[in-house]
Amino acid sequence: MPTIYISDPVHDSVVADLCADHTVHLGYGPDVVDYADIGSEVDAVLLRAEDFGRDKIAASPRLQIIARHGVGTNNVDLDAAREHGIWVTTTPGGNSRAVAEHVFALALALARNVTVASRRTREGLWTDGKAGLTGIELHGRALGLLGFGNIGRLVAGMGRAFGMDLLVTDPAADDSTITELGGHLVELDELVAGSDVLSLHLPLTPATRHIIGAAQLARMRPGAILVNTSRGGLVDEAALLDALRSGRLGGAGLDVLEAEGVDMRDPLAHNHLPVTAFDNLVVTPHIGGQTEEALHQVGHAAATCIRRALAGGTPDNAVVVPARAAV
Repeated sequence: MPTIYISDPVHDSVVADLCADHTVHLGYGPDVVDYADIGSEVDAVLLRAEDFGRDKIAASPRLQIIARHGVGTNNVDLDAAREHGIWVTTTPGGNSRAVAEHVFALALALARNVTVASRRTREGLWTDGKAGLTGIELHGRALGLLGFGNIGRLVAGMGRAFGMDLLVTDPAADDSTITELGGHLVELDELVAGSDVLSLHLPLTPATRHIIGAAQLARMRPGAILVNTSRGGLVDEAALLDALRSGRLGGAGLDVLEAEGVDMRDPLAHNHLPVTAFDNLVVTPHIGGQTEEALHQVGHAAATCIRRALAGGTPDNAVVVPARAAV
């Protein structure tokens, strides 16, 4: 019976499905196992956030597939997987709507001072300081999208439903699609200068790391909101905190961080400034794609990739294709 390792929590129905005809080890929960103890027995890995580097791959002689629960592969050593003839697959689209909706959860929380208002109400304050909680409406504001893939397009549609103007920066974007939405394809400088809400939708690569840095933040409109539900490294967090401290930036909503392994009670501690210092900073623990519907869809898509690879077939959405399969 093939052995599968599931790194992080997935939908219960996915675990039940795979347990029916596989030996399944979990990297979480009460029955957690250390991959180092079972790596030599593992045929497939269903991977979420755990780093899966060369050392783990080299210690897994039976491993045939690493099926990512999501679209990013920055936590997988793709070169090592290629050298060892291991499939690496992703599950694009399954959580796109969940992430797109989370963009507006963060944007609205900042635009309407939701977290501050909630905290004050819990503290027993109702009228005191109420004037300081005056927010802004999204209607009529400019929504800027840096990246126009599956999630970006959904965010665009939702933004238009709010009555927002649309600006897009993406060299691969179809200009006609943007035009149909009433939007405009612009260069990065125009995007950051013209957006009231700037939402990031790019993969993290050497070219995109810190694509939003001090220079871009300085060009943003006073009071603008930055939302990042994509990858933490897209934003220079030290520069972001300076922009928040100065009061020029209206707020930032982050679902991803450069260093997500730090103490989550103080998630930006590596920049020596606690997040509690800012009322206009909302941080969530990488939960943009974590809805009941998305977890079910993405988990079962990853499980299907595993089943096909172990049966000798070709799984969908392969990022790394073993040489034997490419012949």
